[in-house]
Amino acid sequence: MAKKRIYLDYAATTPVDPEVVKAMLPFFSKKFGNTMSLHSFGQEAKVILEESREKVADLIKARSTEIIFTSSATESNNLALKGVVLANKDKGKHIIISPIEHPCIMESAKWLEKQGFKISKLKVDKYGLVSLEELKELIKKDTILVSVMHANNEIGTIEPIGEIGAICKKAKVLFHTDAAQSFGKIPINVNKMNIDLLTASSHKMYGPKGAACLFVREGVKIQPLLHGGGHESSLRSSTVNVAGIVGFAKACQISKSKMKKESKRLSRLRDELISGILKKVKNSYLNGHPKKRLPNNINLSFSFIEGESLVMKLDLLGIAVSTGSACSSAKLKTSHVLSAISVKPYLINGSLRLSLGRWTKKSDIDYVLKVLPEAVKELREISPFK
Repeated sequence: MAKKRIYLDYAATTPVDPEVVKAMLPFFSKKFGNTMSLHSFGQEAKVILEESREKVADLIKARSTEIIFTSSATESNNLALKGVVLANKDKGKHIIISPIEHPCIMESAKWLEKQGFKISKLKVDKYGLVSLEELKELIKKDTILVSVMHANNEIGTIEPIGEIGAICKKAKVLFHTDAAQSFGKIPINVNKMNIDLLTASSHKMYGPKGAACLFVREGVKIQPLLHGGGHESSLRSSTVNVAGIVGFAKACQISKSKMKKESKRLSRLRDELISGILKKVKNSYLNGHPKKRLPNNINLSFSFIEGESLVMKLDLLGIAVSTGSACSSAKLKTSHVLSAISVKPYLINGSLRLSLGRWTKKSDIDYVLKVLPEAVKELREISPFK
């Protein structure tokens, strides 16, 4: 096992920022009250909960009352799709999504289809961008909701969310976006972008796992999936994870202060790594949009090898990367995202995702550019796909 350890899988999860850990610590043993309790311990927790709600809302220019805390982006996405559709089924039974959504959106849509709802999928071009013209054509009188992710978790392509939101607003159709990958990395303004519902996750932005949120614009009808004590405006019953939410809020504050500078830094490292690999490794290809992509995302395909083999070989060299979404890569299924953008099957099997983050250094990029070409060469020499 290599002594050097370089983490380039920030899209899967991020380390918790030390300042976030510091902010959370008192809420495990000193300020541990239940927010629903009437005594001073509970009210102390309630106050910090509402302060945290304001900090999260501030990052996307929302009202604090429009933030519903959940346990994960998966829960938020399920609540957004199922909750909105079930609450608005008197309008119709039609939902529109893209074919490159996260599995939790895809599976929620499949579940709704089994309940009698109709699902339409927008086409995407070779970069993963949805067609605005097709969206206009697909929206009907009975369309309840459009859900298109802000930035793709596998290929990093950033969708024209503002334009999509404007189309939905004009058509009087609710618009949800899964912003788990973009939240805290690039600017979001839910008002200017005409977003009605937005999903965000703490552990993708240097906060703790187990904390996330769903922005629900005031006036949007939505049904809860969990019933119980009436927490989170009766939309998400469960004892509130105060420590996790405090960490989430602190992570939002840090991301807001660092976003502009960090985005530029990561974009430079990203572009250096992309150009270096494409130059040094023959028959290698970039997946996703070359410019309209997250500052930290790189997705490449290599001919004549398997992505899983390259992931394992790089791990032995001290580099942690993935073949796609960490939520589904362990299943070793063909990427539905790469299939949707018409990547050839043999290139899908040879795909690799490298995602950079706050602690990625220039020396890390230099090391990858040194060892990755040789790793690809060695795998190709023993490959049955040549």
